[in-house]
Amino acid sequence: MEYAADVLVVGAGPTGLLLAGDLAAAGAGCVVVERRQGESNLSRAFAVHARTLEQLDARGLADELAATGHRLRALRAFGDVTVDMSRLPSRFNYVLITPQYETERLLERRARACGAEIWEGTEAVGLRQDASGVEVTLRRRNGTARTVRARYVVGADGARSTVRRALGLAFPGRSVVRSMMLADVRLAEDPPDALTVNATGDAFALLAPFGDGWYRVVAWDRHHQVPDSAPVGLPEIRRTMRLALGSDYGAHDPRWMSRFHSDERQVPRYRVGRVFLAGDAAHIHSPAGGLGMNTGMQDAANLSWKLAAALQGWAPPGLLDSYQTERHPVGRAVLLASGAIVRVVVTGPPPLRAVRNLLGRAVTGVAPLRRRATGLASGLSIAYPAPKGAHRLTGRRAPDIPLADGRRLYQALRDGCFLLVAPRADDPAAAAAGAAWADRVRTLGAGGPTPSTVLVRPDGYIAWAADRPSAAAVRDALAAHCGPPRFRAPVPG
Repeated sequence: MEYAADVLVVGAGPTGLLLAGDLAAAGAGCVVVERRQGESNLSRAFAVHARTLEQLDARGLADELAATGHRLRALRAFGDVTVDMSRLPSRFNYVLITPQYETERLLERRARACGAEIWEGTEAVGLRQDASGVEVTLRRRNGTARTVRARYVVGADGARSTVRRALGLAFPGRSVVRSMMLADVRLAEDPPDALTVNATGDAFALLAPFGDGWYRVVAWDRHHQVPDSAPVGLPEIRRTMRLALGSDYGAHDPRWMSRFHSDERQVPRYRVGRVFLAGDAAHIHSPAGGLGMNTGMQDAANLSWKLAAALQGWAPPGLLDSYQTERHPVGRAVLLASGAIVRVVVTGPPPLRAVRNLLGRAVTGVAPLRRRATGLASGLSIAYPAPKGAHRLTGRRAPDIPLADGRRLYQALRDGCFLLVAPRADDPAAAAAGAAWADRVRTLGAGGPTPSTVLVRPDGYIAWAADRPSAAAVRDALAAHCGPPRFRAPVPG
């Protein structure tokens, strides 16, 4: 059987579409299969955090997406607990509130423009793999089935992932909150804050503006726990808003309403042979903090360049396995953080709520605790494991520094390559060593004073750094992280 694609991605949500666009931009043949056909994804996420916006900036999409929504620079909850996002060390020092379908629209446009194929109305119903590829059985809405072959498969097909089940992987965890309600509504009255959220112990409600007159409502009533299949009516949502917020702000004209339960689950392995899991197929958690979609898209950013390297034949040993090593702990941390938030939110008796509010004020009032909280929520503090004795910058997010050629670092990342950034554009060690890797590394100078030479991965994390390294040290770093050179570089002097 011939290969239908280098990579078959199952699921055309934000995770799958970002991955497909990256792979196609790198020259890989990529096919995305999606069960939906022409259906707008109204039912999902609405918050895009700073680190995700930086990843989108590296793909030339962030500013366009930011224009579709509302920028929240301060989040206030439980009366006087305020989180100031304007202090984040990023161009994107806010939380962007925009419907998930806007994110999907931009990512789908990019994926198609780069050459990815998207087969709508098609679902994966089974797979088997061997040493050289994966055969996937697909079924269309009309009932016809076919089997296609790909070198790799990525399951980005959500919490009920067919790919995960086909691999026989457990999805351990538990339900946290039942009968949570979601709706998009219009309001007759403006709420006092851009983001309005409160919990009384008996009820919780959140209002978030999309910036176009629509508001997302998340609501929960402790005393009305019904199955997910139970219908949701606007009167129930308005009653819960009044309990939690003191007003329903004249909510009217819902365009969509749903009920769901919140789970905390994570698959133990993100990779099985030639099959990978990403996004909700690998981890699900409460919507508290708006971290789910963001974590999935960052999974995709981590995995895409590694798959491209494997397909292009230069991946260093263990590179594909590093997806598990790096992203599984992040998924676990997000699961724990979002779980803690939801438990705080639904705290019941008044004495416990008073303690909750006191702790909230303490966290946001103490600078180190505040930085830690906003760093986790925004994704800016995420770092990957570094070898013992590595430079202090290794594994950390690369800041968006100015470069000597007038661009920002994240603009330079749009080439999809590693960036070797030296203190000067004409740094002899970096220029001499980097020439042999010119097909996958861009050698650039920093736009301001810096003592360090850094090697930035395509996903915006620092693979290696050193202060005043020799050409030999740079060559060793490039060989370790970027694979063998295409030709031998001249030795200076």
